[in-house]
Amino acid sequence: MKTIKKQIMLRMACVAFALLSSITYAQNTNEETTTIRDGFIFEFSLGAGLISIEDSEGIQTFDKSQGTFTFPDLKFGYMLNDKLAITAVMPGAIYEFQDNDRHFGSFIPSVQYWVKDRWWIHGGIGLAIDAPALYDIKDDVNDDWNFGCAVMASTGYEIYKKKNFALNLQSNLVIGSAYLDEDAHRDVITFNVGLGFSWL
Repeated sequence: MKTIKKQIMLRMACVAFALLSSITYAQNTNEETTTIRDGFIFEFSLGAGLISIEDSEGIQTFDKSQGTFTFPDLKFGYMLNDKLAITAVMPGAIYEFQDNDRHFGSFIPSVQYWVKDRWWIHGGIGLAIDAPALYDIKDDVNDDWNFGCAVMASTGYEIYKKKNFALNLQSNLVIGSAYLDEDAHRDVITFNVGLGFSWL
């Protein structure tokens, strides 16, 4: 039953991601190339979404999703040409586990490609980090740090541009797993929508 629910949750997230991408693509039909992208890029984004956690020990399952917020997601990168950048991103989300606040984040080397002048897609694979929220660390209760693997896919549409600054609406899907003590693991799916502030 858990596998079926996990597949349903994953398919719903993929459909939502594909729908947002197609809507964004349809909004920009002209071939304007007003932005010159060169050198380093930096971005932070603020948003909210959903997180689902399943613990292999059966403590928590994908049956329940939690609302979450991003604070903030960071992106650093370098433009290889006018449409392609290599980046490193740090997405993350706060969640509640056994009455403690924790943070599931990641460090993901990735690539970003501008399909149109204002619409980009972005993805990569990297390190998953499951850790206590910095404001809720308790000795011997909520102080464990766990690591694993995560993949990320995101898309965004620049709603405002001026010189080297862009304001964008974006969505982000992260699927990851962190390894716990005694061969246990924690699987996480996050999906969020946010506002990105980028300097190109």
